[in-house]
Amino acid sequence: MAFKWAEQVEEEFDMICTYEEGATQDEVCFTRSGIHGTLHVTKDKFDLKAKLGFLVGAFKGKIEREIVKNLDELLEPKAHHKPKPHAKPHAVKKK
Repeated sequence: MAFKWAEQVEEEFDMICTYEEGATQDEVCFTRSGIHGTLHVTKDKFDLKAKLGFLVGAFKGKIEREIVKNLDELLEPKAHHKPKPHAKPHAVKKK
C-alpha cells in the first residue's frame, strides 16, 4: 500500500519518494519544494506527517483533501474488476 501511494504522489505531485519495507511497518519519505514528510503504514493504520513551507501552507486544506482522496482510492475495493473465467463452457453436441 505504501509503495503504491509513493508511486501515485511521485506521478501526480512531482514528489521525490523513498520507500522502505519493514517487518511491522512500511515507510515512505517524501519531499519536493515546500513540503516534506513521512508516511508509516502498518497492518491496521496510517500515520502521515508532513511539514509545509510558508507558501505551500496556504494550500493546506486542498493538500489534506488530496491525500485523503488518494488513500481512499487505494483502499477502495475494486468491485468493478470481476475476475474473468479462464475458459468458456463448451456446448455438448447431441448425437
